[in-house]
Amino acid sequence: MISRSNHTMISPYNCPPPSLFLSHHMTKSLYNTARVLLSLSHTSHTRKIPKNWGSPFSGCTNSGYVTGKMGAITLSKSVLLFFFVVLSAVHRSSSATGVEANQTVSLVINASEASAKYIPKTLFGVFFEEINHAGAGGLWAELVNNRGFEAGGPNTPSNIAPWSVIGNESSLIISTERSSRFDRNKIALRMDVLCDHEGSNTCPPGGVGIYNPGFWGMNIEQGKTYKLVLYARSLGPINVSVSLTGSSGSTLATANIVDSDVSNWTKIELTLQAKGTDVNSRLQLTTTRKGVVWFDQVSLMPTDTYKGHGFRKDLFEMVKNLKPGFIRFPGGCFVEGEWLRNAFRWKETVGPWEERPGHFGDVWHYWTDDGLGHFEFLQLAEDLEAEPIWVFNNGVSHNDEVDTSSIQPFVQEALDGIEFARGDAKSKWGSIRAAMGHPEPFDLKYVAVGNEDCGKKYYLGNYLEFYSAIQREYPDIKLISNCDGSSRPLDHPAHIYDYHIYSSANNVFAAAQKFDRASRTGPKAFVSEYAVHGSDAGTGSLLAALAEAGFLIGLEKNCDAVEMASYAPLFVNTNDRTYV
Repeated sequence: MISRSNHTMISPYNCPPPSLFLSHHMTKSLYNTARVLLSLSHTSHTRKIPKNWGSPFSGCTNSGYVTGKMGAITLSKSVLLFFFVVLSAVHRSSSATGVEANQTVSLVINASEASAKYIPKTLFGVFFEEINHAGAGGLWAELVNNRGFEAGGPNTPSNIAPWSVIGNESSLIISTERSSRFDRNKIALRMDVLCDHEGSNTCPPGGVGIYNPGFWGMNIEQGKTYKLVLYARSLGPINVSVSLTGSSGSTLATANIVDSDVSNWTKIELTLQAKGTDVNSRLQLTTTRKGVVWFDQVSLMPTDTYKGHGFRKDLFEMVKNLKPGFIRFPGGCFVEGEWLRNAFRWKETVGPWEERPGHFGDVWHYWTDDGLGHFEFLQLAEDLEAEPIWVFNNGVSHNDEVDTSSIQPFVQEALDGIEFARGDAKSKWGSIRAAMGHPEPFDLKYVAVGNEDCGKKYYLGNYLEFYSAIQREYPDIKLISNCDGSSRPLDHPAHIYDYHIYSSANNVFAAAQKFDRASRTGPKAFVSEYAVHGSDAGTGSLLAALAEAGFLIGLEKNCDAVEMASYAPLFVNTNDRTYV
């Protein structure tokens, strides 16, 4: 487990599932154990492994070769565990006695170049989805939850949670208005302060106002600095105290906003340095001066994010150390939405963060401000030195679809998204990317048309429209179909097809032979989501780890039919185990 505080614990992928509490070295041992189990369960198996071979646990970024033939895999869960116990016992006994330690063991390796297979450097990568608060409250370092007070949507009264009130109704009234300076997110918070620093209705000593606890508590660390940005206006002068407050009420950092004229919306920026540590801190905005103050777009970010790009450095480094060959983003079901009105739409996630409207992810049931947007995902891929794989909505959600005859706006949106990534800095969408600080194009070569949508009424018709338009404008881009081509040829053009497996340990282990008979001449497979799921996995188990390791070995053996693979989900915040 990876923890920045005992309230915000995030775990990275990769066979075994995140919450196994196993060390990296232990995971490698399980992987090697699974190799032996597979060898014992196959009718025949030969393998050539050069010294630069990489495993899923090193990101498999080096080239390697593997050959072999696999027979039927029928090991039960009990057999899997039996072999693991036996292997462990053999290891212990061989260490215990000199006689057994001197026994001869032969390993025969077929090192024939002629039968070798090239393992692509993209074989193992990562899949990032905004799920389990992986981004908001996780990799994305923003500490304020619902920074624009927009979580209730564009109408008033809006949902300001988890913002809460400091004081009672005799001292202040909190409401929301459509009075923001930003056209795409019109909600602002209004604070009517009824008490004063003197007179008959005196404010309490600490003042009245609002506070934000972040995502289950802000982890404020002594000596670190935090950048606060907010927008404010008032009909008169303001004197507002900004503070980071610990769970016991102690003040970890504080500053005052004093201004005689903020009659128009004013951007205010402060740097706060923490003089103490508390994993359950909160941001407070308080005053003892009577009047009306409006707040909007309140952001608090640590200043030590990776290269200043907004990614939590500790979590970024953990993903980086996996050496992923690619990163698939931003979903997953997050891309589809339960309904299209709540789907991830990339155009609403670019430009200045203050102007992004945010949206409610109705599949995973939480609001995101979309600070982690299309640009940031492309930047993340570049920082990881991984191939970006963009998954876009194809006019299909879980519950509604766009008829193929009306799909062209979605097709244009996809083309515009590619231009944003790859276009010249003077192009319409490339210029927006350049204005965000990246004049050079991103290296986008893969796009996926939807997620798990094969079989939906309009998917195939819509897919063909996307395929034709993208190939016409960007013939070098590889398109990924949602339809499984492992058992029979696809009935439509594609460069790669997507395959997902979430199942029991036995089924995932048995799926190591899934691609034994897959075509070697048509589109290759992208196993973009795999995991042992349900009771076999729980919050992590040895059985699940062995099964997933065995499955990966099958992918390696069939690396001439499988181009890429990634575990899902990559991260889970322990306060939101929606899907693990």
